[in-house]
Amino acid sequence: MNKNEIIEKTSEFVKGKLEGDSSGHDWWHIFRVWNMSKKICKKEGGELFTIEMAALLHDVADWKFYENENEGLQLIREFLLELKIDKEIINDIIEIVRNVSFKGAGVADKMNTLEGMIVQDADRLDAIGATGVARTFAFGGKFGNEIYNPEIKIKHHNNFEEYKNDKGTTINHFYEKLLLLKDRMHTDTAKQIAKQRHLFMEVFLEQFYNEWESLK
Repeated sequence: MNKNEIIEKTSEFVKGKLEGDSSGHDWWHIFRVWNMSKKICKKEGGELFTIEMAALLHDVADWKFYENENEGLQLIREFLLELKIDKEIINDIIEIVRNVSFKGAGVADKMNTLEGMIVQDADRLDAIGATGVARTFAFGGKFGNEIYNPEIKIKHHNNFEEYKNDKGTTINHFYEKLLLLKDRMHTDTAKQIAKQRHLFMEVFLEQFYNEWESLK
């Protein structure tokens, strides 16, 4: 099986897992991250096959959908072994998937490879801008978060457990994650794209608060 066939098989596998998801982590999120990863790779370099595979698989083991993240990682490893991919490449893909998610404002990124940084940048770009606004409200609705509650204060989480277990509002999530992402991009390509998307979120929040204040 050549690389193109493996990528096609992987996209079918992921689509089967995530198609129809209503939390903002559906197949089309994967599709966008996959294509953005390829776009960044063209400008920044990196090993394209590893980047494509990690981008396609990055949410299959997402901690938000598994009580035990290792369960999802093991599923990915078994899938890749069935495709007879070199074990070193499998380890590289697993390492990217394990570390791709944002885990709190006070938690440092652990990406050590250009390939991982590219996939992480692509995933973060999909979390900001107009797409990010749409996705964060979809996620909040799916998991029962209020849109806004002025009595619930913004928190900057210092560890993953604190971030994972916090029950905040969707508007607070902008300050606890989304507005932080522009300055946590790794590649020059992603940094440039992030500027405009970040600005859109600031404009959105300004309008939101203007409407809120107009009620007084």
